[in-house]
Amino acid sequence: MSKDFSVTVLGSSSAIPTKDRFPTSQLVCCYGRYYLLDCGEGTQIQLRKYKLSFQRIDRIFISHLHADHFLGLPGLLSTMDLLGRTKEIHIHTFDELNLFMDGFMKSTFTEFSFRVHIHVMSKKKSTVLFENKHIEISTIPLKHSIPCNGFLIKEKRKLFNLKKTALKKYEPSIEQIHHIKSGGDLVLSDGSVVPNAELTMIPPATKAYAFVTDTCYYESIIPFIEGVDLLYHEATFAENLKERAKSTMHSTAKQAAEIALKANVKKLMIGHYSVRYENTDILLKEAQLVFPDTFCSTEGLEVEI
Repeated sequence: MSKDFSVTVLGSSSAIPTKDRFPTSQLVCCYGRYYLLDCGEGTQIQLRKYKLSFQRIDRIFISHLHADHFLGLPGLLSTMDLLGRTKEIHIHTFDELNLFMDGFMKSTFTEFSFRVHIHVMSKKKSTVLFENKHIEISTIPLKHSIPCNGFLIKEKRKLFNLKKTALKKYEPSIEQIHHIKSGGDLVLSDGSVVPNAELTMIPPATKAYAFVTDTCYYESIIPFIEGVDLLYHEATFAENLKERAKSTMHSTAKQAAEIALKANVKKLMIGHYSVRYENTDILLKEAQLVFPDTFCSTEGLEVEI
């Protein structure tokens, strides 16, 4: 995972794992830092299988507290401890995880050699959970049978690139260079102004990834995910089980594609398949009829954003 912004699928199944598919988990790499999205059973096995470092994970984002999305957490943290981790870790989820972790720690007489910080997310409104100089991670409120959030990971606006010819011609100071790269004009000593467009080249476009796990068809998420480079959207059922999807507050592959189309995203990755689909071709075909640029998440798949 050496790319600036990529995601590796660790688990693509819904509630029940199969011999080929694990419960939900994805590892996102942004500028050398690792972020884990959900932590279903077997996540640490998948990390080891695909040779992804446990100890480079600094933050874990748990979408909701159904077992298939977080039961891999105690094992993963225990393994980190056994491997000698001392660096603190941050977990973003709902407050109820504190009850689970307290019970786990007390009943197993466990003490980690590193601090575990649990940051409580809002259940109703979108909030920024984390940011650094490269990215911002915020929540996407979803509609499921229990409180559930998706996550939006987006790059921050990149600085303008200063033209070498302009640098040589005007010889700006360090302070002026920072101002220009942020989009400002250059004011010369005689008071004349050199427009930024003459000094810089437009920076590369920023990219964004939206992780939309357990939810029914929910158009309210569209403003949050509009135009993202890659949308992951759960597609638990085929269209003939649309009523089953509705009653369990999940989505069909076609509904995932309809959201992708209405949100004008660039690509759609579906997942969270029901165990009844040993072969996911029917889900892919139904989605592609609505949104052609759809593909299936599979264990080990690495996608550059």
